[in-house]
Amino acid sequence: MTLELKEDARELSCVSLVVPVRDEAATIGELLRSIAAQTRRPDEVVFVDGGSRDETVALLRDASAVVGARVRVVEAGDATPGRGRNVGIEAARCEWIALTDAGNRLEPDWLERLLEVVQKDESIEVVYGNYEPVTSTFFERCAALTYPAPKHLREGELMRAPFIASSLLRREVWRRVGGFPDLRAAEDLMFMEAVEREGFRTGWAPRATVHWQLRPTLASTFRKFVLYSRHNVWAGRQRFWHYGVARQYALAAPFLLLAIVHSAWWLLLPVAGVLARAARSIWRRREGRSILWALNPAQLAGVTLLILTIDLATFIGWAQARLRTPPEHAAQATATGKSGSESFSETRLRRNPTKQDD
Repeated sequence: MTLELKEDARELSCVSLVVPVRDEAATIGELLRSIAAQTRRPDEVVFVDGGSRDETVALLRDASAVVGARVRVVEAGDATPGRGRNVGIEAARCEWIALTDAGNRLEPDWLERLLEVVQKDESIEVVYGNYEPVTSTFFERCAALTYPAPKHLREGELMRAPFIASSLLRREVWRRVGGFPDLRAAEDLMFMEAVEREGFRTGWAPRATVHWQLRPTLASTFRKFVLYSRHNVWAGRQRFWHYGVARQYALAAPFLLLAIVHSAWWLLLPVAGVLARAARSIWRRREGRSILWALNPAQLAGVTLLILTIDLATFIGWAQARLRTPPEHAAQATATGKSGSESFSETRLRRNPTKQDD
């Protein structure tokens, strides 16, 4: 038993932080500074570039002096976030892997808080931290009330989890579930579902917080959700998202028909339904704030507009997925249900070889 504890302690003393990146020159500086400010810095940081066309790679090559830890940059060609994480974890030197994404900012004690969960219970194999959306504008405040997950009680505190970009896991967990699907969206959800199915011991770190940058405009939100929608369809996940949205509009269709053939007053029912969705979304994310705050009409209008925009993006992405041929990697991930360390290793040699800068 003593030998096992020493082995666990030795493994825990080495942590690799893996971050997939692509065209992040404008935002990578904030992440680098937040890594440098960690009360417990990672032993190495592995950035995997998925085909940046800006100065991301050049900035990262000089990042060691900024973060105060060993930085490795792996250029993986035109890699999805799923494949990027697989490449990074395979290249990492430590048994414990911390994961986050470019565009995030880490609280100074983020990694320390994640590690505390394992130090308290050495049977834990996966730890999920919290995330908070950045809400510096009115639009971002409305967005935070629309699509980020509501908080739930974990370990006696409210937190948003699970979230792969605020997590810590043993490399063996990644191996045994077969890695991340080689997808541009939904790969994180599919990986976490596989972790749950395999029954790995999971811990929660409510105070290990990353700050997640939301899309700053309605147009960029629309484009991002079109992409999410398309890739979720290619991943075969319509039942978790698309079918529910379609049902909402199927229920509204008879009232729209009645408004056309009978009276425009029938439109009030679909409008009331959309407003009810917006009000429910705000209420679920109220976090103890007053009823008057929840009834803010400008806020209600903003959330309603975002819901309708995301619904439109959902249908357009769905149509695109049906009309376009999915990329080879998406088709393979959907057919196999995974893109694991075995299948990843098999396909790696058929792609452009990666370049690694130490």
